[in-house]
Amino acid sequence: MRLARLMKVFITRRIPPEGRATLAQAADCEVEEWDSDEPIPSQELERGVAGAHGLLCLLSDRVDKKLLDAAGSNLKVISTLSVGVDHLALDEIKRRGIRVGYTPDVLTDATAELAVSLLLTTCRRLPEAIGEVKNGGWTSWKPLWMCGYGLSESTVGIVGLGRIGQAIARRLKPFGVQRFLYTGQQPKPQEAAEFQAEFVSALELAAESDFVVVSCSLTPATKGLCNKDFFQKMRSTAVFVNISRGDVVNQDDLYQALASGQIAAAGLDVTTPEPLPTDHPLLSLQNCVILPHIGSATYKTRNTMSLLAANNLLAGLRGKPMPSELKL
Repeated sequence: MRLARLMKVFITRRIPPEGRATLAQAADCEVEEWDSDEPIPSQELERGVAGAHGLLCLLSDRVDKKLLDAAGSNLKVISTLSVGVDHLALDEIKRRGIRVGYTPDVLTDATAELAVSLLLTTCRRLPEAIGEVKNGGWTSWKPLWMCGYGLSESTVGIVGLGRIGQAIARRLKPFGVQRFLYTGQQPKPQEAAEFQAEFVSALELAAESDFVVVSCSLTPATKGLCNKDFFQKMRSTAVFVNISRGDVVNQDDLYQALASGQIAAAGLDVTTPEPLPTDHPLLSLQNCVILPHIGSATYKTRNTMSLLAANNLLAGLRGKPMPSELKL
């Protein structure tokens, strides 16, 4: 009796234990992993994916035509450990009939928590305050020293009222936010009803918000959306937060807006590129808080993401419905 041939699976990074264990237990798969927390070099990635039936990748892995060509005709499934898919050449993937799995929903809460944390950290100037304690700048209590901006009775504008945008609004509402605005491709009256949020244009949102939180997907329509025109509409006391993708923001325009005092402050969990070079102008500003893309970084969330990514991959390889398949 001839044994069935094992399906080759390539994983582009060391992933959390629950997903790794699930793949290791798959008797019909031969699993190869780039066993490092650091990104795999492009040549190693092309070598590893050659002949693979399944690929489990991260948002930092560019899956383009060149990589798909290197993989060859065996490749049937790509599972990404992310909710964003802007790193995947979806048109080319669709043309080749490759199925795609992703990890929506499971990171919504963690990302929303991080967004609120970043907003509060930025608007209340926490990194500056901690620095003053450490460097001796804290000399006495002063009436206007280290003053920032509060959420009570404020207007919050959310760019992209999807799952994460709604979760952010849900967490901000108890702080006493007076008014929610949102913008996007189209109105979402059912989702907006919970917050009595008003649908407005992007520039209206910029002009009327005390806090702007960007939580939209990166698409051709949103690339560079937050640019000079957007920042010029914002109030000088307004705070800008981006937890979506770096390319939604024109960073040169953001730097000018912050350096000139056109807006009060910005908090970023995403940048272009990632990691941001240590000599980048934004890092020289006290009124800009930058985090290393840690929106989903809780142990529970990352393990759940890895398990979902593994199950998506295995289901696709076995010709079964994926728990979370991206419809192409």
